[in-house]
Amino acid sequence: MSKKSIVVIGAGIVGLASAYQLLKKRPDFRVTIFEKENGVAQHQTGRNSGVIHSGIYYKPGSLKAKNCLEGRRELIAFCQDQRVEIENLGKIIVATEKSQIPNLNLIEERGRAHGIQLERVGSSRLKEIEPHVRALEGIWIPGCAIVSYLEVAKKLSSEIEKMGGEILFSEPVESIESIEGQVYIRGKTQERKASVLVNCAGLFSDRIAMKALGKKEVNHRIFPFRGEYYELAEQKRDLVKGLIYPVPDPRFPFLGVHLTRMVGGKVEAGPNAVLAFAREGYRKTDLNLRDCLDLAAFPGFWKMAIKYWKAGAYEIARSASKGLFLRDLQKLVPAIEEKDLVPGGAGIRAQAVGRDGKLLDDFSILEERNMIHVLNAPSPAATASFAIGRQIAERAINHLEKS
Repeated sequence: MSKKSIVVIGAGIVGLASAYQLLKKRPDFRVTIFEKENGVAQHQTGRNSGVIHSGIYYKPGSLKAKNCLEGRRELIAFCQDQRVEIENLGKIIVATEKSQIPNLNLIEERGRAHGIQLERVGSSRLKEIEPHVRALEGIWIPGCAIVSYLEVAKKLSSEIEKMGGEILFSEPVESIESIEGQVYIRGKTQERKASVLVNCAGLFSDRIAMKALGKKEVNHRIFPFRGEYYELAEQKRDLVKGLIYPVPDPRFPFLGVHLTRMVGGKVEAGPNAVLAFAREGYRKTDLNLRDCLDLAAFPGFWKMAIKYWKAGAYEIARSASKGLFLRDLQKLVPAIEEKDLVPGGAGIRAQAVGRDGKLLDDFSILEERNMIHVLNAPSPAATASFAIGRQIAERAINHLEKS
């Protein structure tokens, strides 16, 4: 009797965690990952700030909250087992203006509802935690940590191969056909037949879903938001001991410009959230005509632009102006000067936007026939990846048991 076969598209941390959880539950399955790049974690996974999120921001009962809290525990256990370095630094979320206090209160309520260890602190206590911070009040989360998600992804890929899984690199998916209950996935040079398809393609998850289901079945598009970072000059890294975050604007699924000490000692400052002109547009000058035309043809783009044009214009201005970027950082740490900021890296966030122009805030997974499409997996997807992967594995197994 032939093995049941599952194909996963995408070797970012969500795709890898899904394959890993599948093989843990059902080592008798044949699991293959198609990855268009020549290695794991080349995009969102390998280009983020490395924070293991506590789950404090997320509404109780949401997929974000549930998966973040559960996934965090599994991620930490995996890192300990695989000897991946985790640094526990702690995090403060600070209100620098009185108008931010109500949202700070809401975040505290959510944190306590989740059972997160936290402390509501005033300005004097904040100075003890982060001596260079200036704020009215804050929330101190001592258990917040950082990790290299690229290292986690490498360990996952190694474990997958040890468990009998297969990872096909440099294999962009060119076509997907569903015939008599089986899915045929054709890459650049190889083809596989699967009983279940799992789409974890990140920045291209909508296009993969449309290849598989047709354009009418996918009601959102991925908008690429570029996150641009500076780093603190080496001699000024002592201005930041751990993680310093502002109170986020509840209208947007972004956390605002913040300061993050990284694994290895670097301190990142950022990011902006600028709509990019290419799905892999890591440089400001990058432009992909197809990506731009897809955005312009989608009605949700124009509705979003009308609704959020002021916020978008500010992000563009801050991207162009180091002084404006500095001004926002100085709201958190006034001692930072322009000469202290050196150019850092950039990442692209795959943000799903609906036809109504709304930015999807929660995780979104579409099940259709014998396919599972992860259509929105924003931050904290890396933290939550083991929990998301476990749920996807359970859904895939259910499909196979029904067939």
